[in-house]
Amino acid sequence: MTRQLPSANCAKSGDPAEGPIVRLLVNPIFARMDSAFFFSPQAGRQIEAPRRANARFAIGDVVRHRMFDFRGVIFDIDPVFANSEEWYDSIPQELRPRRNQPYYHLFAENEESSYVAYVSQQNLVADGDAGPIDHPQVSELFEDFASGRYRMRRALTH
Repeated sequence: MTRQLPSANCAKSGDPAEGPIVRLLVNPIFARMDSAFFFSPQAGRQIEAPRRANARFAIGDVVRHRMFDFRGVIFDIDPVFANSEEWYDSIPQELRPRRNQPYYHLFAENEESSYVAYVSQQNLVADGDAGPIDHPQVSELFEDFASGRYRMRRALTH
């Protein structure tokens, strides 16, 4: 990638036509030092994300959806939206969340079923006081439920 900068010869007028153009080579790696990349199997592509994201919730936290009647336990976090475009486009436009925020993978449940959900941070609230989640996969990743959250199985931590 190159950028054109006016040379010192045109400093008085600011007109690049009055002097030669200096070409500055910008290494794309350095241009993106504030970004990181990861592969998303759901999206089927590399995702660019900020090196630092502020996740409000952690793995093991119990949460509920702000608008829809379900709750769940977080088992993975994406720093930004990292699902397929088809998934994103299936959300009605007036309800569509921002892409540049953490998204959470949940073992979710409602009155009728258990499933895996993918939810934006803006649509979640803490719900640990309402008790544990009755999802069949919770015991695969988590041990005890205490103080409103689950503790990850020791064998899965580092």
